Amino acid sequence: MTPPAAFPFHHALPVAWAPLYAHPLPAGHRFPMLKYELLPEQLVREGTIPEESLFVPIPLPEKFTLETHDAQYYQRLSQGQLTRQEERATGFPWSEQLVQREITILGGTVQCARLARHTGVALNVAGGTHHAFAARGEGFCLLNDQAVAANYLLNHEGIGRILIVDLDVHQGNGTAALFTHEPRVFTFSMHGGRNYPARKEQSDLDLPLPDGTDDAAYLRLLTDTLPRLFDEVQPEFVFYLAGVDVLATDKLGHLGLSREGCRQRDQHVLGLCHRHRVPVVVCMGGGYSERVADIVEAHANTFRVAADLWS
Repeated sequence: MTPPAAFPFHHALPVAWAPLYAHPLPAGHRFPMLKYELLPEQLVREGTIPEESLFVPIPLPEKFTLETHDAQYYQRLSQGQLTRQEERATGFPWSEQLVQREITILGGTVQCARLARHTGVALNVAGGTHHAFAARGEGFCLLNDQAVAANYLLNHEGIGRILIVDLDVHQGNGTAALFTHEPRVFTFSMHGGRNYPARKEQSDLDLPLPDGTDDAAYLRLLTDTLPRLFDEVQPEFVFYLAGVDVLATDKLGHLGLSREGCRQRDQHVLGLCHRHRVPVVVCMGGGYSERVADIVEAHANTFRVAADLWS
C-alpha cells in the first residue's frame, strides 16, 4: 500500500465509508444495514463533518489480511466455499459482494490507522468485527478488521504497544483469541457477562457486566479502569470499538445505558486518547435498537465527540 501523506483533506477527522457498507440483505434480516447509509448522511447534513472528510477505502490486499487470518479460510471465504454451518454462524448469506464489502472495511480500518498517526483520530463508519477468529467467522463478523489493522501497525509501521478498547456489549472473543500470544497488543473487553458469545475467550482484561447495568455503574467502572490501563500499557496506538448495543433500547444488549450515558462513555475513551496524545481509530461495532434512528443518533454522538476534541 502506498504510504499516506498527511490527511489530504482540510479537516482533522478522516472518516472511512463506502456505499457498499450498506449491503443488501434478505427482507426481515435483523442486522440493521440501513445505518451505514443514514449515518454519514446525518453527519454531513448537521455539519459534524464536511462531505470531503469521507473517503472510500481501498480494499485491503490479501497479503496483509493473511498476517492475521488463516490462508485456507480466507480462500474458502473468498470463493464461496464455506459450509452451510460456517455460513450460518456468520449470520450473513454469502456473496461476492459481501466479500468485497469485508475487505473494503478491512482497508478502511488499516487506512484509518495510518491516517490517525498524522491526524490523531480516524473513524470507520463500519468495522469492529471482533467475533472473527483466524480461521472462522461468527456473529456478523467474517474478518477481524481491528486485529488486521493492529498487526499491520506492528509489522509495517513500527508501532510496539497497542491497546484495544472493546466496549461493544458482546465480548470481543475473536480479538482476544487472535492476540493471546501477542504481548504487544493488550485486549480490554467490557461487555454483558451473560450475553453472546456463550463461550467467552480470555482477553487481557475482561469486565463482564450484569444485565441491566445503568449509566452510573457503567461509567464508574470504566473511569476507574481505563486511566489505569493507559498508565500500565503505555499504548502507542488505540483501537476503540464503540458499539451502541449497550443502549437500554437495544434488542440484543440487555444493558441499561441511556444515549447520554453512551455519549459520556465515548467522551471518556476519546478524551483519554486526546489528553495522552495517543492516535486512535474508532470503529462503530454493533447496535440493534428497534428504531434505527436510536442507533444512528448514538453512533453520531461518537463522531460529534471526536470532532469536538480534535477540531
